[in-house]
Amino acid sequence: GFRHYVVNSCEFNSSKLNDIEYTESYYYNKLEYVRFSSSVGKYVGYTEHGIKNAERWNNGPEVISRRAEKERYCFRNVGNDVEAALTKS
Repeated sequence: GFRHYVVNSCEFNSSKLNDIEYTESYYYNKLEYVRFSSSVGKYVGYTEHGIKNAERWNNGPEVISRRAEKERYCFRNVGNDVEAALTKS
């Protein structure tokens, strides 16, 4: 069978909110074909199918909602993630 999945992540090296990067990557059979990155501010395609999707999504409402994910998804959880990392070390 074929596998399609999406991975959301927040990457940060400090507690400064500007240093946080939100990414959303789309995979098909272990191959990443399109990604949204908050540092770029738009979708980027890596395959022919991904490029077509990125162009369509960048011209639609999808890109606007993804730009807000950094604040909604990452900023809300950064304190929890930092505290959990500090208690494990």
